[in-house]
Amino acid sequence: MEKEYKALVINEVNAAFEQTIQTLHIDNLPKGDVLVKVHYSSINYKDALSATGNKGITKKYPHTPGIDAAGEVVSSLDDKFKVGDKVIVTGYDLGMNTSGGFGQYIRVPADWVVKLPEGLSLKESMIIGTAGFTAGISVSRLSVLVQPSDGKILVSGASGGVGSVALSLLSKLGYQVIAISGKEAEYPFLKKLGATEIIPRADFQEVDKRPMLSAQYAGAIDTVGGPILENILKSLQPLGAVTTCGSVSATQLNMTVFPFILRGISLIGISAQNYPGALREPLWIKLATDWKPTNLLELYSEIRLEDIPETVALILQGKLKGRTIVNMLD
Repeated sequence: MEKEYKALVINEVNAAFEQTIQTLHIDNLPKGDVLVKVHYSSINYKDALSATGNKGITKKYPHTPGIDAAGEVVSSLDDKFKVGDKVIVTGYDLGMNTSGGFGQYIRVPADWVVKLPEGLSLKESMIIGTAGFTAGISVSRLSVLVQPSDGKILVSGASGGVGSVALSLLSKLGYQVIAISGKEAEYPFLKKLGATEIIPRADFQEVDKRPMLSAQYAGAIDTVGGPILENILKSLQPLGAVTTCGSVSATQLNMTVFPFILRGISLIGISAQNYPGALREPLWIKLATDWKPTNLLELYSEIRLEDIPETVALILQGKLKGRTIVNMLD
């Protein structure tokens, strides 16, 4: 086994943050039960924040981001895993304050590791990644309260990582899905994923001070927060439900409780990072079988390690669509 490997390292230099590809040594990885050779990673919004010095995500530098990793077990102190097992690692502290998937090796606690389910390749698992896993949690929670026959479902930020997978999953499960997007150029992409209608983002992002709006939608998966989430909540039908997992628009809600009280709606918070370990493997199995997006291979673009800095800039500018995976073997 080689002892040296390549990784993207973020260094803090004179109050600025530099992104460089460096050669590191396996012995310097953090302590953990399972050493994994990373075949693929993927780029998420949290990775972009960590790679540009956001101390709310990563407290200490130098650091290697990458909250997603899929690869092969090289060594394990836990009997659950053996050398050669194909595995997925997402969530927990990976890539935040623990060296992440933008390095060709990671060492993590066994509790963070999930065996790759049958029906899914390592590449496909990273096309799904944390974003798709978040979409899976969202659909799972929403489907308990809202059925396809109940009415239309909104997906905000529909061309992004979470939104695009959520749109695909909901469409596969028989929901009538309406995409909210500010990227007119991506409308054909959204239609291909199963959107029956597309609403321009501008129609939902203006602040509306009315306590409630016309009840039009049975539910929603929100990925952006802020006024868009407020307007979605005000537009739900009685007993409707919304999952929310993002705050790129804003972190605050400025609205009354009337939609919750008078219409009995539900707002469900989603966190993939701390999703219980006992529920992770069953959801991954579902995403590999019954819920596997039929157009999964149309959801992604593939880059190499050296392309990450440029891609980080694009995701912060809101210019990426779908999922972007990183080939760590190339």
